[in-house]
Amino acid sequence: MAKTGIQACCFLLMALAGSVLAESGERVLRVAVLTNSPPMSYTDQTGKPAGFNVGVARALCAEMKVRCELSVIELADVVEAVAAGKFDFSAVSLLATPERQAKVLFSKPYYRSNSIWFAQAGVEPGAETARVAAVAGSAQYRYAKAQGWNVRTVDHHSEFPALLSEGRVNAVLIPMATSLSLRENPSIQPLGLETTVLQAPELSGDVCFSVDPKNPELRDRINAAFDQIKRDGRFDRLNTEYLPFRLQ
Repeated sequence: MAKTGIQACCFLLMALAGSVLAESGERVLRVAVLTNSPPMSYTDQTGKPAGFNVGVARALCAEMKVRCELSVIELADVVEAVAAGKFDFSAVSLLATPERQAKVLFSKPYYRSNSIWFAQAGVEPGAETARVAAVAGSAQYRYAKAQGWNVRTVDHHSEFPALLSEGRVNAVLIPMATSLSLRENPSIQPLGLETTVLQAPELSGDVCFSVDPKNPELRDRINAAFDQIKRDGRFDRLNTEYLPFRLQ
C-alpha cells in the first residue's frame, strides 16, 4: 500500500479510537510525536516514544488532567495533519513561521532555537562545493532550497551519519538540539566536522507546539500547563534529564 494510503488508514483508526474513548467519558487528546530526532524525540529500548519533547507532552497532559495518546508522524506531515484536525496538538519543536501560523495555532514558546551548519572543514554555506542534507518539512530544508543550495532531502535525522561518513553529502543543516547527538556519533567523529551557527531569521527563533486551529481553548490550556510545569520544576527536571544545556 502506498505511504499516503497507510497514513490515511492510521489517521482514521486513531480518530475512531478517540471517538470511542471520548464516548466513554474520558477526555483523550491525540498527540503527534517524532521518534527520529534525538534527544528531543526518539524510540527507547522498549520501543516506546521518549525524549525531551515526549516528556514535556506527558507533563502537559498530566497537568491538564487528560489522557493523551501519542502517535508517530513524519516531520514533513506535522503541520498539515494538525491543520486537518487529525491531531489535537503536536509535541514537535516548530518555529512559528508566518506560513505555519496561517495553518495552525501555536502554543507559547517553550525555548529559542538556532540552526547549525555541520560540515567538513572549508565547506561554507552556499559554496558551490557544498552538498547539504536537511530533513523534509523542516525550516532548515525550506531555507536551503530558497537559497538555491544543492540540497539532499531526508526523512529522518538518523540518515545523516551514513550520508556524511560515506561522502554522499559534506554538510547538514539541523536544529541546535539535534546537532548534539549527531556530533557524538562515532561514525562521523573521524571526519573532523566543524560547527557554524547560522543567524538567519528563518533559521532561529521561538519554538512552539502546534495546535488544532479549531481549538483555541486547548491552546490556552496548553499555555497554562506550560506555565505551571515551569513554575513547579517539572520542565527543568526534563531539561536536565535529556539535554546537557539549559534551554532559554
